[in-house]
Amino acid sequence: MTTVPTTDAQNGPAAGAGEVILEARDLVKDFRGKRVGLHRQRFRAVDHVSLQLRRGQVTALVGQSGSGKSTVGRLLAQLMPQTSGELLLNGQPITAHRGRAFIRYTSTVQMTLQDPFASLNPVHRISYILARALSIHGHAKGAEEIEEKSLALLRKVNLTPPERYLRRFPHELSGGERQRISFARALAAEPQVLLADEPVSMLDVTIRKEILDLLDQLRTEENLAVLYITHDLGSARAYSEETLVMYRGEVVERGSSADVIDNPQHEYTQRLLAAAPNPRRRLSNPGEEFRG
Repeated sequence: MTTVPTTDAQNGPAAGAGEVILEARDLVKDFRGKRVGLHRQRFRAVDHVSLQLRRGQVTALVGQSGSGKSTVGRLLAQLMPQTSGELLLNGQPITAHRGRAFIRYTSTVQMTLQDPFASLNPVHRISYILARALSIHGHAKGAEEIEEKSLALLRKVNLTPPERYLRRFPHELSGGERQRISFARALAAEPQVLLADEPVSMLDVTIRKEILDLLDQLRTEENLAVLYITHDLGSARAYSEETLVMYRGEVVERGSSADVIDNPQHEYTQRLLAAAPNPRRRLSNPGEEFRG
C-alpha cells in the first residue's frame, strides 16, 4: 500500500466533531477480470480504504473517474459486498444484511446516485416514489399520513408548492428537481448517514451551487453524517470539513479540506489541482492548454 501523506487532521477534526456513525476499516473490493488460461484475473477496485463518517460533518472523497470512489460508496451502502474489511455502524460490526436487518441498515445509511433520472422509476409518479420509501421504512401508515409526510419531504428539499410535484412523473422535472426528489426519498428513511455520489455532476453549472447548498442545509437540519463523493476539489474545499483523495483504489492523502487542497502533499493531489480549470490562469499562446 502507498504511504498516505496527511496533515495534522489525519484522523479527522477532533474539536467539536460529532460522534462516529459509520466507520470503514481496511475495505477491499475485488472484481473478476478476464480469464487467462485456467485462471481468471482479478481487478482490485478498492484497496484497504478506511474512513469515518461523523454526525453533522461532511467528508469529501475525491478522485478522477475510475479511482474507486463510487465503489467505496456502494460498499458503505451495502449495495455490494466487500471482499474483505469491516464496517461498523454506531460502533457495532456489520456482518450480513438480509430481510428486516437489511431494511434497518438502509434506514440508517442512505445513498443518492449520480444520475437522478436513472435512479427514479420513470413509470411512477413522485407521490408513489415517496410513499413507497415511507412505507418500506415504516415511517407512515395510511394514505393521509403518507401524503402529509410526502409534502413535508418536498418542502425540506425546497420544492414548493409541494402539491404541484406529487402527481408528476420524473421526466416532467428538470435535472435539479429530480436530484431534490432523490434527496427527499433518502430522507424518507430518516437516515443518520447520507452518501451523495457525484450529486451535481449531471447538472447545469447554474444549478450545482443550489444543490450543494441544499446538501449542506440538510446536513445541518438533520444532523447527518455526509459522504460527498466528487471529482471537484473546489466544491470539496467549500462544503466539507475533511477530504480524502483516492487514486487507483487507494486513499493517497487525507486531512482537513483546507490543508489537503491549499497545501497538497501527494503528487496526485497536486496534479488534480493543476488540472482543475482556473480562470485566473493566462495562456502564452491562444491554443495552449491549461497547465498547473
